[in-house]
Amino acid sequence: MYLKSLVMSPLKYKYFRILILFVLVAIFLSGCAIVNVPLFTPTQPLQERVLEGEGDRKILLLDISGIISEKKDGSIMRLREQASIVADIKEVLKKAESDETVCGLILRINSPGGTVTASDIIHHELMLFKKKTGVKITACLMDVGASGGYLVATVADEIIAHPTTITGSIGVIALKFNVEGLLSRIGIEQETIKSADKKDIWSPFRPSTPEERRIMQAIINNFHKRFVNIVTKGRKPLTRKDVEKLADGRIFTADQALEAKLIDRVGYLDDAVKTTKQSLRIEKASIITYYRPGTYKGSIYSALPKSHQNTVNLIAINGEGLTTPPGVHFMYLWLP
Repeated sequence: MYLKSLVMSPLKYKYFRILILFVLVAIFLSGCAIVNVPLFTPTQPLQERVLEGEGDRKILLLDISGIISEKKDGSIMRLREQASIVADIKEVLKKAESDETVCGLILRINSPGGTVTASDIIHHELMLFKKKTGVKITACLMDVGASGGYLVATVADEIIAHPTTITGSIGVIALKFNVEGLLSRIGIEQETIKSADKKDIWSPFRPSTPEERRIMQAIINNFHKRFVNIVTKGRKPLTRKDVEKLADGRIFTADQALEAKLIDRVGYLDDAVKTTKQSLRIEKASIITYYRPGTYKGSIYSALPKSHQNTVNLIAINGEGLTTPPGVHFMYLWLP
């Protein structure tokens, strides 16, 4: 009888499982058992790593890659919090400023540019760092150092470009898609209630009026003038008229940029290290970088972008990492 009572019929077993399930749900909902599982690994403080060389004097390698933006990496597939490139660079410069043994800074730039504001902030922060510390800055352009990427490079005392670099693209762009025709074809109508006729200027749901185009063009011209001013100040061999002739948005190869005096020499990242040492009149130096635990940086060429990797952008391959949320975005960006 005792053994028989231990054996449940299929119906009783089914009810038993349902009862256990209800008990577990009740415990969970009552708050008796709470398990907190963080979705993201907290961002770790920056640590220093020697990439090559030796000596008490240090040359910091700072990587500026991908789209220059204040936007954090919001990919749902990443399990690590990612700060924006602007925030990362600010943190790196703050750490370097507190280390008196850092005597040189190499900007390893591989970027087609980005937003006007983010590019301007990075240039501003680098200028402040340069004035506070007196550190020698060298820029080395990799695949692309265009538009906002080139604007950042002009803070350097010397600009070196790889033989295969594409640079230039001095200009401003703001784009939108006019989807009015597409929506009307599929029977979707958009309605806007606004306080004035220009409140929805540059709306993708209707064509822009001639007056709105003039307003937008005036803003573009203002930002373009600022870009030209920064390049003129940073590239002293060039006059403002020289820069204005080059600032029609065109791109240059490394050899063309050298001839136009947008860069100082054609070379490699090793050459940037050598020229930095020579300008500092030192033979030995430790080439260092700052990294976060969990990222790999084993050499001067492994300083890859911390964010925007493995991202596919169907709008343009050169727009990797660039999202297009609603609203107007003024860009120092090469976006063919």
